Amino acid sequence: MLATALAESTPPPASRVAMLPPRAILALDLGSRCGWAVLPRSGRIASGVSEFRPGRFEGAGMAFLRFERFLGDATEASGPFGAVVFEEVRAHAGTLAAQVYGGFLAHLTAWCERHATPYLGVPVATIKRHITGKGNASKDEVIKAVRARGHAPSDDNEADALAILDWAIANHIGGNP
Repeated sequence: MLATALAESTPPPASRVAMLPPRAILALDLGSRCGWAVLPRSGRIASGVSEFRPGRFEGAGMAFLRFERFLGDATEASGPFGAVVFEEVRAHAGTLAAQVYGGFLAHLTAWCERHATPYLGVPVATIKRHITGKGNASKDEVIKAVRARGHAPSDDNEADALAILDWAIANHIGGNP
């Protein structure tokens, strides 16, 4: 009976099937200790922190190779991504921090271009204002606000990634309704 009902029903128009929005979003707090949060198509948010620092006997480029492998693994597990959003830092505490951030940003944007994935940098103050209500919130205030939304970040890097993801969802980034 069910098979007969399915056979007799008309399938949805092809344009509706093709218009299914890519819902997976990857949010990143770039750095050697990278916070990440992902909204896969299943709708169940996952987050964490990944360490990309090179080992004692490794070259500095190993961090970026690990980061690119992380992006590939994240895509296999949750993608393809409708968007990648990241914290856009305009001022750094030191030269090394700026160089490390620039390296991760270069590899991220090249990876996104190579995989035809839209990407968007979100200013720090915008993220903080969204999650806490004030653009100059402390790390502890961001963690507290993220926890109030039902998440359990292990540190400020993961909390930042979850705040970025929350901002992206609220602003319909990546084809989210």
